[in-house]
Amino acid sequence: MKIGVIGAGEMGGTLARRWREKGHTVRVANSRGPSAVKPFADAIGAEATDIYGAVANSDVVLLAMAFPVAATLPGDLFSQARDDLVIVDTSNYYPDVRDARISEIDHGMPESVWTSRQLGRPIFKAFNSIMFYALSEFGKPEGSSNRLAIPVAGDNSRGKSVVMELINDMGFDPVDGGLLQDSWRQQPSTPAYCCDYDAETTLRGIAAAVKGKAETIRDTLWREKYGQLFANNPAYADVHDAIITMNRSFNPL
Repeated sequence: MKIGVIGAGEMGGTLARRWREKGHTVRVANSRGPSAVKPFADAIGAEATDIYGAVANSDVVLLAMAFPVAATLPGDLFSQARDDLVIVDTSNYYPDVRDARISEIDHGMPESVWTSRQLGRPIFKAFNSIMFYALSEFGKPEGSSNRLAIPVAGDNSRGKSVVMELINDMGFDPVDGGLLQDSWRQQPSTPAYCCDYDAETTLRGIAAAVKGKAETIRDTLWREKYGQLFANNPAYADVHDAIITMNRSFNPL
């Protein structure tokens, strides 16, 4: 499969690497141009390109950027894309921490619905509810016990199947997160968000989400405790388990 990855940070870089290991053709881009991503692309056997090159002739494009960046992408970015291009959004909205406030989202619009409207294209929400460290370290063969799950929300069954196949290929159980309008159920501080659960528990978490509750947790308890965990700039591997424990404590299942 031909996959374009826009954003080569922790999430985009991890997914690009894993997909190359699985034999997919991967092109990597970021806002600074091909020369900025070439060392990383060369190291994993991918192609460095610009954001237009990441989209051209790709089967899948992964958006692994800070949440507000979608609104700044060129309006013609997808003008030459395949009609059946699958666009996957991995981003999360963190207002007053990293992101400026967005009125539509603060009044209830699911984050990826907002992103889809900025792009003018249908998209799928996936990989936003699992930490990059888990993607790198915790994949297991299909059928393994306690295999971690990743929900996918979106409105097109074919595209959703493509994303689910990629998730399974990486060593995780894909679960159906519903329509894109339902993707609020996997946003930050919901019961299914970054808790390293198996498929059955992830689906219970999605069903248990309560509209409006996660935003309150995100803006209070999460902000305080997350800041404490990273106060001394620890290595991420040293705090992953603590983050999972923290997230589970917000919404016990």
